[in-house]
Amino acid sequence: MQATTAQLRTALDHVRAAPTDNAPIASLCRRPGFGQREFLTELPLTVDQGIPGDRWLSAPWMKLPDGSPDPRIQVSILPTRVLDAVWLDRDAQPHPGDPIVADLDCSYGNLPIGSRLQAGTAVLEVSDVFNDACVKWKARYGNAAKDWITERENVHLRLRGLLCKIVQDGVLRQTDHLVKL
Repeated sequence: MQATTAQLRTALDHVRAAPTDNAPIASLCRRPGFGQREFLTELPLTVDQGIPGDRWLSAPWMKLPDGSPDPRIQVSILPTRVLDAVWLDRDAQPHPGDPIVADLDCSYGNLPIGSRLQAGTAVLEVSDVFNDACVKWKARYGNAAKDWITERENVHLRLRGLLCKIVQDGVLRQTDHLVKL
């Protein structure tokens, strides 16, 4: 079961109504390998390793010219309301794998590039890299879900969420909230 274009358009008002700050965490996830998910109650975040044990360090999808992982994609934050709109068959469709799912307005208007978020005792900085949803997103959640992310009128909402680099080591717990600094 995949969301239709009409269903996703209807969900936009609910997505736009997400909290702009003090966002509750819905889930924390580490991806040790491709297609693997570990759901945790706390997530260590480090400037050097990203999420220790996550595949970002060993198999990033973006690299710096020297071949090392690009820190701008260390952590992704997916809005809870977007996840709820696209992940309709939780038994058959895999979780997208975002380390943080939070009820947060991820729009450029709310969180411009360079904005900082307190994530437990860690601090994240919003990257300039736009998360346009990968081929796996389209395969899992359908063409309509992929198109919804990249439609011109929706790009400013960053429906696929934020990509962030870690600027201060710390630990994020599922009971924490993301807070704008």
